[in-house]
Amino acid sequence: MKINLTKNQYLALMKSVYLGNWLANASRLQGEQIKEYEEIEDYIFSFAKEFGYNRYVDHESKDGDRYFPTRYFEEETDVEILREDYDNETFWQEAADRFGDRDFIKKYGEETIKKMDREERFIKIMECQEKYEKEFEENGIERMEIIK
Repeated sequence: MKINLTKNQYLALMKSVYLGNWLANASRLQGEQIKEYEEIEDYIFSFAKEFGYNRYVDHESKDGDRYFPTRYFEEETDVEILREDYDNETFWQEAADRFGDRDFIKKYGEETIKKMDREERFIKIMECQEKYEKEFEENGIERMEIIK
């Protein structure tokens, strides 16, 4: 199969593949990366020169024939902004979810929770999480402390 892309479509594909590989592998230790994401990134990046984006890709056969994004790719495209936006949103949502889940268990106890139907459990968890969502929206982490 052959897919025809414009230069702009190819750049969007490069960014999408890069972000997908980053999402799949950024938190993994060296040697534990999911290869299929690295391989598709290498494959898509291998066409960069043909589309005029060779400054966005570093390739040396001594690197195991891998293709790596350059600082130009990260600085001249919006991939860093997208990653920062994702990290920021994920941080706040995860914090609210985890604190809310903790409070839900403390408030109701595991035995009572087991007796709740799905809808009641969902509503009560959401109430606990929404408290933190509102707090973080209004005050960020300003009022958060660890009390010993």
